[in-house]
Amino acid sequence: MPVMTIAVTAATGHVGSRVTRLLVQAGVRPLVLVRDPSKLDSELRGLVDVAQGDLTDAGFVSSATKGAEALLWIVPEDFTAADPLAGMTLIGEHGAAAVSANGIGRVVLISSVGAERRRGAGLIDGLARNEELLTGTGADVLVLRCGYFFTNLLNDLDSLRAGTLTTTMTPDVPLPWTDPRDIGDVAAARLLSPHWSGPVVQAVHGPEDLSWSDVARVVGEAIGRDVSLTVLGDDDLRSALGGAGLPPALIEGIVGMTAGIRDGFTPEQPRSYVTTTPTTLRAWAWANLRPLV
Repeated sequence: MPVMTIAVTAATGHVGSRVTRLLVQAGVRPLVLVRDPSKLDSELRGLVDVAQGDLTDAGFVSSATKGAEALLWIVPEDFTAADPLAGMTLIGEHGAAAVSANGIGRVVLISSVGAERRRGAGLIDGLARNEELLTGTGADVLVLRCGYFFTNLLNDLDSLRAGTLTTTMTPDVPLPWTDPRDIGDVAAARLLSPHWSGPVVQAVHGPEDLSWSDVARVVGEAIGRDVSLTVLGDDDLRSALGGAGLPPALIEGIVGMTAGIRDGFTPEQPRSYVTTTPTTLRAWAWANLRPLV
């Protein structure tokens, strides 16, 4: 049986690195598209083919994916860009052009809950646009609509050390929360499986829905201290982000992500055996936050 060539973007990130490891362990030699190969594990470098470049470069994306039969498409967020939403759309255009030009038959796209709304959810709109562009190629495309990443809490280490957690979300509205490692497991399984065709959407909801009040309690128990929840208004967040020097388009993209899914949001797919993944926030926080906090 011929060996499949699988290309992986963002191979040094939380999801991409997990997928790359699983593909290697499955006997596949993946092609990884990375900006900085030095971030790859030294033991991994001899087990993968490396293409160095940026997804904002259309020529790079097209040439790097030539010969690939399957593609893991992860859209990086650039928090230094003046207009990150436009940048995410541009990356989607490059990915779709490469899929069409190179005849890539199967694509797994990492997206987010809220992208089904298509408009009005800040930077999530960039993922929605990537969904539209890639499914428009006619390739078999699987969209993984993922819950809120546990790893986003790593951005709040200083406040957690001080016993606080800050959000603009309604504190008692539950949302799906997910371990990126589990997302990687689902993505790798789908990339290796011949038993699906697309376009198709599959949610990745984690083991349970959690409100931000739940998250503060669970994280507090894991790190061994009381964690109080602070809820900011959108304008307060705008002021804080502006004070940190972020450009206006980026500020609105960040504010819009929570504003777009804040109240009464129901994911397109209900929780089921297929959409539920195993790692609990409690277990993840004990293993990943407790040593750091």
